Amino acid sequence: MERARVNALHTDLYQLNMMQTYVNKGLKNKRVVFDMFFRKLPFGNGYAVFAGLENIIAYLTGLEFTSEDLEYLASLGSFNAEFLEELKNFRFSGDVFCVKEGEVIFPNEPILTVETRMIEALLVETALLNIFNHETLIATKAARIRHVAGDKRLVEFGARRGHGLCASLYGTRATYIGGFDGTSLVEAGKRFDIPVVGTMSHAFIQSFDNEIEAFRAYSEENKDNIILLVDTFNTLKSGVPNAIKVARELEKQGVKVKGIRLDSGDLAYLSKESRRMLDENGLQEIKIVASSDLDENVIHDLKHQGAEIDMYAVGTRVITAFDQPALGGVYKLVEVIDSEGVRIPKIKVSDNIEKIVLPGRKKLYRIVNRSTGKAEADYITRYDEELPEEGENLLLFDPFQPWKQKTVLAYRAMELQEQVIDRGKWCGSPRTLEQIRKHREASLELLWDEQKRKSNPQEYYVDLSFKLWSLKRKMIEDKRKQYNN
Repeated sequence: MERARVNALHTDLYQLNMMQTYVNKGLKNKRVVFDMFFRKLPFGNGYAVFAGLENIIAYLTGLEFTSEDLEYLASLGSFNAEFLEELKNFRFSGDVFCVKEGEVIFPNEPILTVETRMIEALLVETALLNIFNHETLIATKAARIRHVAGDKRLVEFGARRGHGLCASLYGTRATYIGGFDGTSLVEAGKRFDIPVVGTMSHAFIQSFDNEIEAFRAYSEENKDNIILLVDTFNTLKSGVPNAIKVARELEKQGVKVKGIRLDSGDLAYLSKESRRMLDENGLQEIKIVASSDLDENVIHDLKHQGAEIDMYAVGTRVITAFDQPALGGVYKLVEVIDSEGVRIPKIKVSDNIEKIVLPGRKKLYRIVNRSTGKAEADYITRYDEELPEEGENLLLFDPFQPWKQKTVLAYRAMELQEQVIDRGKWCGSPRTLEQIRKHREASLELLWDEQKRKSNPQEYYVDLSFKLWSLKRKMIEDKRKQYNN
């Protein structure tokens, strides 16, 4: 597994300040549990798609401070020699449990759990959230677009609009997890074995004396991948007629034009007219590719208008998650382990009910109805809690409105977290990007269509066991009594 392009200084200053306090107070080996999760679904979607695990594992297992890092920290004048010496041999030594990459996930459930020394848990927060928030957001946006596009081909053309080189690279990987079929970014093809796709630019055509000369020159040198850009001057009066002329010339040489690309104008109208013109000239095999600020909303409208588009090239609006700049994932302390190994649940209480953290180490399950094959809900329990035996009833209730209840009779419980790092070492099985994509597809198959629709999806519930719900309520009441006296 390749090391992520993130180093030990990819952290916030206050993390280092707190770490030094723990070292100075003799508490550096205090063990804790943190959960990483998010509070609200992005884009008004009915689910999110988890991405970034490979990057997270590479970061954690390769984490160390270089001599240059330590020299820089010493130059700040804020860190003493004992702390800098501690950092010299710093490695992540904890355990990490996580859902599979490509998993469909929902708010307020533990996606990734870290159990380790406090100083390690503090240092890694910024990088873990950076990776999780970015790649999950992009994968979710890509999955929305894939759902709307149906069986049409989707390629990512957004690298030049991404928020930096790494954001474009790992964002492209996330779009592939989310369901895209290829990318224009060559480095992503090399790094992640994603199929690469390319056409031509308007500048290429403008550099020739005329359009048909440009088409001929490109076709001579790219005989296996001829997709002609037809909107540089006039799509229907120049671009498509010239593409037809070149296609006929190449047919005599046994060469096929694969497609034409529309990059501006009324894509619905132009695609239908282009299809008509191609078909009238016996060129039914030529595909029509569309680009130009596409996203799930535009593609939905194009399909509704009967657009004759075979492949969508989506750029800016997927690689930047255009309509939502951040996922809002968080990383919170949920448990402290004392010197005797006793686990002490911790809770953060807030006047904002959505910010109250679920206390303690937990297990996360997906409850699947055996008769329908569909997921009923996700179910969170205390870590040491057992589910009812198969054949027994499982009571699900809304943790915020507990009078809303449902009893599931015949169910299958899928535990979603698995251990991926054991005492600082990767312990999982390698998974290819294709396997991750297939896992996303299988995970989405468990949801009802109503939960996957683009607008106003049916809510998918995340429920708590009675023991976990009771623990949360008791800890909230205890805190309120403590501070109201």
